[in-house]
Amino acid sequence: MPASTQYVVVHLGEVSLKGKNRPTFLRQLADNIVQALSDYGDATVQRQAGRMLVTLSADIPPERIIERLQQVFGIANFAVCATAPHQMEAIQHAVSRVLSGKTFASFRITARRAYKELPWTSAELNRVLGTHVLSTHQTRVNLDHPELVVHVDVIPRHVLVYVDKISGAGGLPSGSGGVLLSLLSGGFDSPVAAYRMIKRGCRVDFVHFHSYPFLDRTSLEKAQHLAQLLTRHQYASRLFLVPFGEVQQHIVSAVPPAYRVVLYRRYMLRLATLLAQQTGALALVTGESLGQVASQTLPNLAVIEAASSLPILRPLVGMDKIEILTEARAIGTYATSVLPDQDCCTLFVPRHPTTRAVLADIEQAEQELDMPALLHLALHGLQTIDLRFPDVPAYVGDVT
Repeated sequence: MPASTQYVVVHLGEVSLKGKNRPTFLRQLADNIVQALSDYGDATVQRQAGRMLVTLSADIPPERIIERLQQVFGIANFAVCATAPHQMEAIQHAVSRVLSGKTFASFRITARRAYKELPWTSAELNRVLGTHVLSTHQTRVNLDHPELVVHVDVIPRHVLVYVDKISGAGGLPSGSGGVLLSLLSGGFDSPVAAYRMIKRGCRVDFVHFHSYPFLDRTSLEKAQHLAQLLTRHQYASRLFLVPFGEVQQHIVSAVPPAYRVVLYRRYMLRLATLLAQQTGALALVTGESLGQVASQTLPNLAVIEAASSLPILRPLVGMDKIEILTEARAIGTYATSVLPDQDCCTLFVPRHPTTRAVLADIEQAEQELDMPALLHLALHGLQTIDLRFPDVPAYVGDVT
């Protein structure tokens, strides 16, 4: 193998359980790995014996590779590795390369043979390679609690040697599960909900409702940054920015104050449904958590979702705020979400919103509104931003 090349072995997670559909998931995962590393030169991915072997330029710092691959859904774990042909002396040299510069009080060799046409058993590999390590390092064997584990994977055409397994993101490859449209605010909940659906293999686009120029642009800026953070996991996203302030004004002027929030949410779902139909999204995603705020009581959720013909997915419905904040920190959206902003949901909010909306009452109140005109009013000011990773956002203009 040329010295100008480095290798990463990728082990599969849930993808390995997919039966006859497994090749489709594997192709998507391979494409995602290549895309995640696309600004680091020409990475290639080979599927070999239940794992993937990624080939990259030796010039790329391993820490950068690790950072990128940790964001790729569908990977159980991975490791920078050395490769060797099916020759014992070459395998010993690969072990020495992997252990170069390392000190460790104890170790274990763990050999696994996905390719069994060679004359050595796993036990023989463990013994011969363990003896080699003892001859080159001041250390001892500890099979139960070793300080260092040397992994040796025997596969067709290669032997892979590595020591530091790095946990992957798990889940399913992004893009393998269909398209969704996520209602994205500038808060904590909706980015976590979108992340969870991307992790389940979905491609997620985003729609953000704002009240600019009635309020400032902070929620717009936060939504774009949050969408860009989430795009790290799916490499391409579309963000729709929908002006909602005038729709809110019309609702305020025509319906009882207690119904305002429920009607805001129903109109958001109607607008999101129209956008989803244009983009091929099969369902909507929200960050609603049961009972967290007045609009998220069970009666209100039932009345709100009746406004959409699409399924409404609520990945956070059973989580409390502490759990959501913990996950937001873990996925890297917390620092953006915590920034102060002026969200459209804070505009024209009544002091005492209903917590037990009745569908017949809400539909009666909506008779005072010109629904087609309000939907057109919001969509007339729609803006669309295409997001890429690794890349910079590209503004693609207004849609009327």
